[in-house]
Amino acid sequence: MHQAYRQAGVEKRRVVWVGLLALALCVAVSSGVAEISPAKLWDHLDAFGSYIFRILHLESGQWVLADPVEWFWGWKKWHKLMAETLLMAYVGTVAGALIALASGFVASKNITRQAGLVFLTRRCLEFARTVPELVFALIFVLAFSLGPLPGLLALAIHTAGALGKLFAEVVENIDMKPVDGVVSSGGSWLHVVRFAVLPQVASNFASYTLLRFEINVRSAAVLGFVGAGGIGQTLLEVIRKFYYADISAILLLIILTVMAIDGLTAYVRHHLIDGASRT
Repeated sequence: MHQAYRQAGVEKRRVVWVGLLALALCVAVSSGVAEISPAKLWDHLDAFGSYIFRILHLESGQWVLADPVEWFWGWKKWHKLMAETLLMAYVGTVAGALIALASGFVASKNITRQAGLVFLTRRCLEFARTVPELVFALIFVLAFSLGPLPGLLALAIHTAGALGKLFAEVVENIDMKPVDGVVSSGGSWLHVVRFAVLPQVASNFASYTLLRFEINVRSAAVLGFVGAGGIGQTLLEVIRKFYYADISAILLLIILTVMAIDGLTAYVRHHLIDGASRT
């Protein structure tokens, strides 16, 4: 038995080493194809440090903390743009969640018996979440011009695709006994959704929607880079004009806002999950 145990340990270590070797080989091949150069990264590391040093200094050469008033000279304008970014994320999340709410039920195999409809809905959701928000935003900027509307639409479509898949998976894991009860009493498909499915999945739907809102707040800040409104558009302008102190001020505003939103939504999500588990 001792010999068999040692042999099993040797075999397990051999599998681990073979797996690590295969992983290293894949990383090396991927790095070569992607033209990743550690030497280039090392040579330009000092430039990155120099850039960080610059954005932490005012035009006068002082540290930004030495004169916060000068550092945040445009705080009124930046706060309005940050509020616009939050509204983009909020409306985009709500619109996308409503679309996902409807499509998630339709895409669930256990309550939608029409295989063709399920297949079509799932493919539409895949398309919506596969195309990046930036691509959607670029398309909508060309169609609707600059402003928050293209960013809002891009977030709504991508949110619908992502949440639709999650909602469908939640629905497919419900207890089917209430569904059978509603069907046996003559209820329609809408009755099944309203009285048998929705009570079981409401807390999970709300939790996933709040999580997506966190993601959309960060995404909305980036969409401004393509002219889709919000604080990102101003951030791109100051980067291009080399207003170093403004870069760090706007970045700090974005970071603090995202941290606050993440903390608040995480708190609400945990309470929703705890409440659902107790019931």
